[in-house]
Amino acid sequence: MNYRFHVLGVPHTKTTEDFVACAYTQKVLKFCKMMTERGHHVIHYGTEGSNPICSENVEVLSEETWQKVYGDHEYKKKLFTYEISDEAYQEFHKKGIEEVGKRKQKHDFLLPFWGHGNRAICDAHNDLIVVEPGIGYSAGHWAKWKVFESYALLHAYRGLKSVGTCDLDWYETVIPNYFDLKDFKVGPEERDDYMLFVGRVYDGKGVNVAIQVTEKLGVRLKVAGQLDPSYESYNWPDHVDFVGYVGVEERKELMSKAMGSYVASMYIEPFGGVQIENLLCGTPTITTDWGAFTENNIHGVTGYRCRTFKDFVDATRRVINKEISYEDCRNQGEKFSLENVAPMYEKYFRDVMNVYTKNGWYEL
Repeated sequence: MNYRFHVLGVPHTKTTEDFVACAYTQKVLKFCKMMTERGHHVIHYGTEGSNPICSENVEVLSEETWQKVYGDHEYKKKLFTYEISDEAYQEFHKKGIEEVGKRKQKHDFLLPFWGHGNRAICDAHNDLIVVEPGIGYSAGHWAKWKVFESYALLHAYRGLKSVGTCDLDWYETVIPNYFDLKDFKVGPEERDDYMLFVGRVYDGKGVNVAIQVTEKLGVRLKVAGQLDPSYESYNWPDHVDFVGYVGVEERKELMSKAMGSYVASMYIEPFGGVQIENLLCGTPTITTDWGAFTENNIHGVTGYRCRTFKDFVDATRRVINKEISYEDCRNQGEKFSLENVAPMYEKYFRDVMNVYTKNGWYEL
């Protein structure tokens, strides 16, 4: 069965590969391609200049307004800045409400990929089936139908009360993030002489751990990403090369040539897409031992999960010594391909549609 999706983009970005640093923008871009190519009708609503593969691309935020509000922000150097009350968001919401109203049909799905940042449009069209399709945020959940990126996040959302109380919802499900295999390649058997960190450059993502471990071992480290204010004036040690913002092709090259990569998030990571991106390049990952990493980083197979400085040092030595198979990393990464994840979404949308059109949970 084919479905109709109204896909809401992220107002402070454009749905293009250029905004690779925004995981939610990239989820919109990939979802549009994934579902359109499987025959579903996908209508994308976004900023002028967006270019997703879809059935219809509707501009609900003008280039003029986007430039007025965000044009002087160097997003390739600094973290994104926005306010849901700013002029760009208000235009996006107002026109989005209008354009969805022109196109909606009974039993269409309305998908707020940016969560609360898209809610105004969803509230105006509560006659549609509103699904939060990729929850990786820590607050602002509201839709009846919810898809989380990991069991770690679903369980954190539900909290300790659900350990002793039978209050779970059959339709609060987990579907992982998904990736386009064309964006990645497995690197050579003989890698370059560096370890890698890609992500938001701040201690919350563990860049400080990567720096300290490689300094201890005398190993080169390459760091790529947007700078948090705490690192804008940072004096990089001699063994660290800061390469700045990287696009899809630059990321592919960096990851495929690295000996290994650090993803040492200091919070419960909802998913950590960079970890899977590395695996798709055959690159072992060294992570913390919580959040989605406990599901996706198979200790001793795709890398190592660590809790002490010694753990990180030992893991790095083992990665450099090639104790992790590049092929095993790639095989794990491919589980998150568009082709493998799309059927999970289709099953979920079918189950939800059954609530509206058939016997719901009891439909056989």
